Amino acid sequence: MIKKHLNEVNSTNTYAKEHIKNIKDKTVIYTSHQTGGRGRFNRVWVDLGDENLFLSFVLKPSKDLKPVYSNLTQYTALKLAETFKEYSINPQIKWPNDILINGKKISGILAESVMSEGKLKGLIIGVGLNLNAKEEDFSQIDKIVTALNLEIKKSVDKNVFLNKFCKNFFDGYDNFLEHGFISIKSEYESYANFIGKEVTIKNFSTTIKGIAEKITDNGAIIVEGQEFLTGDII
Repeated sequence: MIKKHLNEVNSTNTYAKEHIKNIKDKTVIYTSHQTGGRGRFNRVWVDLGDENLFLSFVLKPSKDLKPVYSNLTQYTALKLAETFKEYSINPQIKWPNDILINGKKISGILAESVMSEGKLKGLIIGVGLNLNAKEEDFSQIDKIVTALNLEIKKSVDKNVFLNKFCKNFFDGYDNFLEHGFISIKSEYESYANFIGKEVTIKNFSTTIKGIAEKITDNGAIIVEGQEFLTGDII
């Protein structure tokens, strides 16, 4: 693992894409100041100050896209949940990769791939983390969100968190690539807050409301008998 710190950047994912040829496999690019962060479906991720983290894992596991790569955001969510749990709190995963603490979102994950002439140049897993904030910082945000310090009632050392998270991520990474989602399914389910509950799934132009029945061996969610490989619980 290689770590690269940037003082300020538009987004760590954008930086990674622009410099992908010169970035080695298993590099972590991180910053405390990101001016153009975004999440899935181009949602904005708000910068709450220099005691928080934005990071991107740059991964180059092969020259071709493999099905297991589509589950890397779920793997990342699991490893993030495990890291939060080290702070004596009970995180939950909202399918596919949102982390909630006491029902409030605390992180964002965005995966991107870089292709050139039919070859995979790299996978980029971007993560935005609310580690230290004030209640009033969220007053202009229309989502129910939180920060780790508000949940544990004390400030969080961002570098300690970064080291814990990176260690957790890479400790199981190679095994995950070899065996796929099924190798983490039981652990992922242990953090799932939606199984057996009524949910609304939005998948591009489709929106379905019903009971979340289960997670499949490939990480999809079954709602009202329909399988969703992509989408969001809204």
